[in-house]
Amino acid sequence: MVIAAGIRPNAGLGRKAGLQVNRGIVVNDSMETSNPDIFAVGECVEHNGTCYGLVAPLLEQAKVLAATITGNKGPAYRGTTQAAKLKIMGVDVFSAGDFNEKAPGVDAIRYEDPALGTYKKLTVRDGKLVGVILVGDTSDSHRYMDWLRSETDLTAMRRQLLFPGPGQDGGLDVAEMPDSRVICGCNGVTKGAIIRAVHEKGICTLAQLKDCTRASTGCGSCSEVCQQLLKAVAPEFQEESAKSLCKCIPFPEGKLREILRSQRLRSVQEVLEIYGNGVGCEVCKPALSYMLDMLWCGDHDEDRSARFINDRVHANIQKDGTFSVVPRIRGGVTSAQELRRIADVAEKYNVRMVKITGSQRIDLLGVKKADLPKVWADLGMPSGQAYTKGVRMVKTCVGSDFCRFGVQDSTAAGIEMERRFENLYMPHKLKMGSVGCPRNCAEATVKDIGLVGQEGSWQVVVGGAAGKKVRKADLLVTVESTEEALQAATLFFQYYRENANFLERTYDFVERLGIEKVRRETVYAPLAIQQGLRERYRKSKRLSRDAWLEGDEPRHPTQFVQIEPLERAEV
Repeated sequence: MVIAAGIRPNAGLGRKAGLQVNRGIVVNDSMETSNPDIFAVGECVEHNGTCYGLVAPLLEQAKVLAATITGNKGPAYRGTTQAAKLKIMGVDVFSAGDFNEKAPGVDAIRYEDPALGTYKKLTVRDGKLVGVILVGDTSDSHRYMDWLRSETDLTAMRRQLLFPGPGQDGGLDVAEMPDSRVICGCNGVTKGAIIRAVHEKGICTLAQLKDCTRASTGCGSCSEVCQQLLKAVAPEFQEESAKSLCKCIPFPEGKLREILRSQRLRSVQEVLEIYGNGVGCEVCKPALSYMLDMLWCGDHDEDRSARFINDRVHANIQKDGTFSVVPRIRGGVTSAQELRRIADVAEKYNVRMVKITGSQRIDLLGVKKADLPKVWADLGMPSGQAYTKGVRMVKTCVGSDFCRFGVQDSTAAGIEMERRFENLYMPHKLKMGSVGCPRNCAEATVKDIGLVGQEGSWQVVVGGAAGKKVRKADLLVTVESTEEALQAATLFFQYYRENANFLERTYDFVERLGIEKVRRETVYAPLAIQQGLRERYRKSKRLSRDAWLEGDEPRHPTQFVQIEPLERAEV
């Protein structure tokens, strides 16, 4: 069931001003209200008895108003054929025009195939198309939209209306379209503009085209023809096919985030029962668990069984069944007291190996599962999250305090960055670095997030890698103060949390989106968007806690019970 309730225009200001108001503020073809000195456009207005709630007619109204108030009157506003293309829980839906088949002189033409999940309904009056509904298959939406706008006489094509073949529209073949042809009516993007973007910007996907030209970002009815243009013009065209998370739940991650947010679902099992197979697997359950944590900033029903074993016991399982314990050593800076405690714990619990890691931390290898809570208590240090998809560490150099080349206090900056981001779940593990000069001793330029000290400034870099794939991080922004650098890092941190696919590292994430898009939507985004990112980060941080505190209050009676292998039974 789809409930299309529409909108209620906010016409209160018009009433207070004494303007004529019916359902909305009444305007004429020049967008003039009943008071000739007052104009109105948008969802609050009513034109010829119609209120519009989509972007395309509002932009058309704005163009008419701009011409009116500048004295360059062009064509009057005659109303807009409304069209909307939606994706409702994985089903494509398109509707446009008036599809009331009971109106005088209107004929309805239908086609339905339940097996394929497709439905078409056209309404025709006097040989002209007046309305269309498409469900499941919307590939011909641009063709129907063109017939609606042009009021084409379709009498001779009546038998082929439901399945129009190529060339039957007399001009919608993309190769034959003139460059001046407007493809995206919402944003006024022509065929020529799209072709120039392909040649000049190297565009090869619809997502890139949207970012560059804004085509298909309004009602979406031009998406199909945009795809056709890309196929015809872009030499390296890439079809965008969203891959389902797994066979248990047939939706891609982006759609799942929309479902969880719109339906306000807060538990993994609830999602699986409504949209999946009710059981889940080792692929989808950890991913859903992360999405819920990220969307609700920790305010959700945590299902520990949906997490990996490492996340359930807060330690990294080794091949012999023992665990690795890495305490948090922020910025690689420790003390004699902490070192003594670590040494005492290693001796007390017969730790097989004490390892200095490449991340400036100390790893205790060979700890039994049953000993984990006691080890954490004796250490008296927070979890280093070496076992989870979270903030691992911030590697630092000694910076301006000791190094004769240091120009920024990289140690203090790195410790503060680690303190701000620790204890939060991420799409994947996150490694960071902070260096006090461009000599880069702590390798900040091959970290997920890096701070690089300059004379009088900081560079914030993102998306670096030094594993199987080596990638130099991209420059996000250059700022003057340490606090500005930390704020920029926070924006990227939360943006990555909200938009990356589960198990997607920052270097793949930045390459997929492009650093220009990342900059536009973080450090160069409007203030309201930045504030939203920061507020959601702060909420998640407020609800986070050190995982090793569960040693005092286990979540489950058997959480830290050692499971011994069964002995082979004698025959």
